[in-house]
Order: sequence, then structure tokens, then C-alpha cells
Amino acid sequence: MRKILYLIFAVIIAFLGYRIFFTSLPGKTNDLAGQTIICFGDSLTYGTGAGKEMDYPSQLSTMIAGPVINAGVPGDTTARALQRLERDVLAKSPDLVLLTLGGNDLKNGVARDVAFENLKRIVDSIQETRARVIIGGLWFPLRDRGFGRAYQELADETGAVLVPNIFEGIMGNGKLMSDPIHPNDAGYKIIAERFHEAILQL
Repeated sequence: MRKILYLIFAVIIAFLGYRIFFTSLPGKTNDLAGQTIICFGDSLTYGTGAGKEMDYPSQLSTMIAGPVINAGVPGDTTARALQRLERDVLAKSPDLVLLTLGGNDLKNGVARDVAFENLKRIVDSIQETRARVIIGGLWFPLRDRGFGRAYQELADETGAVLVPNIFEGIMGNGKLMSDPIHPNDAGYKIIAERFHEAILQL
């Protein structure tokens, strides 16, 4: 009888040790339970070209098994995003903010310094609330105008996590694009996976 009790006790201790060890591992997405996660950006966040609930915030929500707020507005520049930052992000007391901004500035000919001054103000304002920031960078060969390097400089300066090129392998791939500049469901899944991987690094 005593041996049986010892065996039961050993099993209970082993189970508790297993639970404690694996639930405390860094990078587990269950650490995000109860946190306010906001995806802030332009059409890449909004999900232009995606099917219903196949935008990247919705797919990311499935990956982390928790709610994700989609605060994307098609056509947004960094200047317009800065104007709505308080209403759409800061007022919601976020814990984590994912940014996809700058593509429309590049397309519209906005000076790099102007665009990244706006982005820095956005990142600084979010970080002042103690929220963490992940930046989805963009790099377009031949028409980059230094934007790709500027994303890295911004991340280095602010301490934000950077996904260097959120569009890598997607842009120009007909199987992943719904039109020349927007992904389809499969393309947005890759973006969600890249942000998910970045979240695990936090």
C-alpha cells in the first residue's frame, strides 16, 4: 500500500513539474492571454484583397488563440496614421502594437525623413504607454529610396522589434497576391506567421 502511495505521489510531483516548466517557457503565446493587441496600419493591415476574416490580424488571432484588434485603414500614410493614433491605439491601452506603415509614403513620393519622423513619433507615443511595438518593414528593390534601411535604423533607435521585410517572397508571386500590391489569403497568412514569430521573440 505504501509503495502505491509513493507511486501516486511521484506521478503528481512529475505532472506539476511538467506544467510549471512548460507554461513558464519564454515565447509561449499563452502569455498573451488578456492582453490588448492592436494591428495598426494601412491596407496591408486592413486586409485589402483578403477573403472574410483572412486578413493578417484575423489569421494572427487564430494563431495565438486570442483577440487581435484590426486598426488598418486603406491608403493611410504615416501622417494620417499619426492623426488617428490616439483614437485608434492609445485610447485602447494596448499591450502590444504591430505596425505596417510607410508603403503609401513611398508610393506617394513622401520624403523618407518625413515618413520616418512620423513613424518615430508613432512608436515613441506607443512605447510611452509601456506597450511593446513590432514593426513590419518594407523593402522594394530599385524603388526603395532608403526606406528599408530606415526601418532598421528606427528599430535600432527605439528598441522596437523589426520584421525587416514583411513582403519578402510575397510581392511578385502570383500565387500569393490578389493584385499587384496586395496579398491574397495565402499571402496574408505568411505575414501573420512572420508577426507571430516576432511575438515569440518578445
